[in-house]
Amino acid sequence: MVQGTTSDAGKSTLVAGLCRVFARQGTKVAPFKPQNMALNSAVTADGGEIGRAQALQAVACKLALHTDFNPVLLKPSSDTGSQVIIHGKALTTLEAKAFFGPESRNYKTLAMDAVLQSFERLTQQYQLVVVEGAGSPAEINLREGDIANMGFAEAVDCPVIIIADIDKGGVFAHLVGTLALLSGSEQQRVKGFVINRFRGDISLLQSGIDWLESYTQKPVFGVLPYLHDLHLDAEDALIDSHGKVTGSEKDLAIINHKLKVLVLVFPRISNHTDFDPLRLNPYIEFHYLSLQTQSSNPDFPKVDLIILPGSKNVRADLEFMRQQGWDLEVNKHLRYGGKVIGICGGYQMLGQYIHDPDAIEDVAGSSKGLSLLPIETTLTADKTLCKVSGHLALNVAKASIEGYEIHCGVTQKLTSADLLAPISLTSQQSDTQYAEGLLSDDNQILATYVHGLFDSPDACELILQWAGLAQAKSIDINQIREQQLERLADVLEAHLDMDKLTGSLS
Repeated sequence: MVQGTTSDAGKSTLVAGLCRVFARQGTKVAPFKPQNMALNSAVTADGGEIGRAQALQAVACKLALHTDFNPVLLKPSSDTGSQVIIHGKALTTLEAKAFFGPESRNYKTLAMDAVLQSFERLTQQYQLVVVEGAGSPAEINLREGDIANMGFAEAVDCPVIIIADIDKGGVFAHLVGTLALLSGSEQQRVKGFVINRFRGDISLLQSGIDWLESYTQKPVFGVLPYLHDLHLDAEDALIDSHGKVTGSEKDLAIINHKLKVLVLVFPRISNHTDFDPLRLNPYIEFHYLSLQTQSSNPDFPKVDLIILPGSKNVRADLEFMRQQGWDLEVNKHLRYGGKVIGICGGYQMLGQYIHDPDAIEDVAGSSKGLSLLPIETTLTADKTLCKVSGHLALNVAKASIEGYEIHCGVTQKLTSADLLAPISLTSQQSDTQYAEGLLSDDNQILATYVHGLFDSPDACELILQWAGLAQAKSIDINQIREQQLERLADVLEAHLDMDKLTGSLS
């Protein structure tokens, strides 16, 4: 089990890399994270949802996605509440005190049962299960009933590796302090350390490593270098347009301007990995606009395409959008001939109204939408979760697409007029065929529930052409992901003592 001294220490990346190392050695390996808290998720082959990091780790293992890889997923809908997903299915929204406070006993019993059931199934099917912890095991206020870190490791007798990020500073204090806050049995469970994101001359670090090993009587399995431009699916962190995939000089010369794309960042933005194929494309000038970036540059950017992304709290994020004046900017953008795409929650915002009569995401009520499409949406307890494939039709051309739907809303048209649904889909779960999405009469707004729309290269090129990039060229994000996983595995094999690490697992 890989645990970290902090969030973002590198747990997800290390697990993904180890999974690929073991998979290419011929070991039948699977990833596992008992409990994850994230707004980025993926739909599984068995019709559920798991955290994006576990989806990436499954790809590293060369496996289809399965809910057992992440049996408990918490998706925050506010500062104090989260949607609880057990074995891929949403149960209810509980307040934070129900997760972690004195009233949490029933929830944690239910959650631990689900965790142990999934882990048992995986250990029966695979030779090795690589487990990822959450946050830090030293969060002493959360220790009672812990199912994410040492509580789980103790329950299943799992050895632990602790990773720390030296780039943030204080790596030795992080490791020694974390170890000191564990119980005696938990300390014995820790088999060693990994130091992550090191820059510079490794010889300058050696005296510190010698001291750490002597003081803790535990080995450092290796020091991993800072990997620039590592293009792997981020679980929550937003990455702007740095580190693009390189385009050929010939192709760049043909395109006399880049397509300017802006994604609006809501407080509860979800599934922002949708935009990695745009962010990494060398022919696109890509930016996120958030409250933070707007404070440093108050002028709304002039762009070709504005994207309204998914949201875990659509009505609250719609209100946030109005508070920033972004609704007015979107209307201005359309008046000047710009293009707009709404995906999932962004699709719902483009309509006339959003109703939440049963308080599915927040307080019950209704909100007026942006009134740019003749639709209204009602949030329901039944969640749509399905992988889909089909075709996208734009500008009298067609392209194949694959993706997934993951939403609570049911959207209805408010007019009897024929509205162009540009996407024809087949659900891979039910084999149902249906038309999906909307294209506005003026051809300026494209709206859909399909996530992963830009992952299909032909569909992405068609959308870029529609948005104004005449010589559109897409990138293959799946191929990039594979290349980066192989690169990561190579680095782990070069910088970790794999014999010592694997020997500690027995």
